Amino acid sequence: MGNDSGTAPGGRMRIGILSQWYPPEPAFIPGELAGELASRGHEVRVLTAFPSYPEGHVYPGYRQRWNDRTTTGAITVRRVPAYPSHDNSAARRVASYLSFAATSSLAGIRYLRDVDVIYVYHPPPTAYTAAGLLQLARRIPTILHVQDMWPESVTASDMAPGGRAGSAVHRALTATMRRLYRAASGIAVIAPSMAGLVIERGADPGKVRVVLNWTDENMFRPVPVTGAAREAIGYRDRCTVMFAGNVGPFQRVQTAVRAAAEVGSRMDLVIVGNGPQEQEVRRLAQQLRATNVRFLGRRPVQEMAGLYAAADYQLLTLRDLAALHGTVPCKLQAALACGSPVIVSAAGDAARLVSSAGAGFTCAPEDWRALAARFAEAAEVPDRQRVAMGHRARRLYEDRMSLAVGVDQIEDMLSKVGLRAES
Repeated sequence: MGNDSGTAPGGRMRIGILSQWYPPEPAFIPGELAGELASRGHEVRVLTAFPSYPEGHVYPGYRQRWNDRTTTGAITVRRVPAYPSHDNSAARRVASYLSFAATSSLAGIRYLRDVDVIYVYHPPPTAYTAAGLLQLARRIPTILHVQDMWPESVTASDMAPGGRAGSAVHRALTATMRRLYRAASGIAVIAPSMAGLVIERGADPGKVRVVLNWTDENMFRPVPVTGAAREAIGYRDRCTVMFAGNVGPFQRVQTAVRAAAEVGSRMDLVIVGNGPQEQEVRRLAQQLRATNVRFLGRRPVQEMAGLYAAADYQLLTLRDLAALHGTVPCKLQAALACGSPVIVSAAGDAARLVSSAGAGFTCAPEDWRALAARFAEAAEVPDRQRVAMGHRARRLYEDRMSLAVGVDQIEDMLSKVGLRAES
């Protein structure tokens, strides 16, 4: 064990958190995990990069330097330089990931050398590099928290090369992930089907645990409907479905636009957000003359709970990819935490969660006719039944996805791998 004195008395641990993303970036999973673990009496050391997500520029007020440390209570955050990039350039994105792997490894050898256990937030998997070195050098156990299935989340994106180069990237990433899954002392996954995928790819079944993500509970919570929020979304006293989030290749928002055009004046579709396919989606709405589709662009996160309350349903759409069947997108937790009924056009775990809880409607992914039928069905639901769906949505979040529930599970994993390493 790397820690000469063992786990701290009374169950208290010295915990390292490795994540390329951390607040003030919108990275509430590692950020809130650190805060909650510290509030439970643990000493937390965070190793991260300087904030640059999502614009790809270091935030104002920060200057990249080598030894940047901030201590607040039981949490110490050390930031190391990394190449900031979040555009669609594969080369620049790789440079960002590899630069953090290098600088975090150099810093982590000393900064994390006496922690009891390390938590690694993935993606990117290169964040594991420093933890892997500490496993070899000081036998410090590591929990890997898998948020995305690689290589699919890369090779199915717009950044992936085609042809032989694409196949080579897929093989290399597959081999890398197999090594990581085998090396980790424990693996937390964010959906039941994801557990099966990581086990198929080399993980020991006894090391894998499903821990559903939580959301930023300060931002996403039930709030009253206001006239200002209704005005902001252009509410017209008819069923209003809101899509909030990234308009990208995995969301296939085009399916929702076609479905809304089919349903027509019985409902409105409001799209809040932006992304690489936004202009394509806007053109499709114009071509279909879908006057019931409105685009609000990106809005401050502080406004989102109010906008959720002003709409009748939240919409989740995903492409029909095997890797996406085993994921529960963070926008689902946000909607459920706000007590919003959800319409899910996706396969796999997200749809099963909503369906089993009676928290909304589901249909097959990338099927605009099936989604149009769900839109029409949702528009006919009486207000009292829709409100009951919202209550069930909130209960689903509280029982299975809340911060307290999730941190209980992560803390338990950290404690168990730490004790195993000492024995």
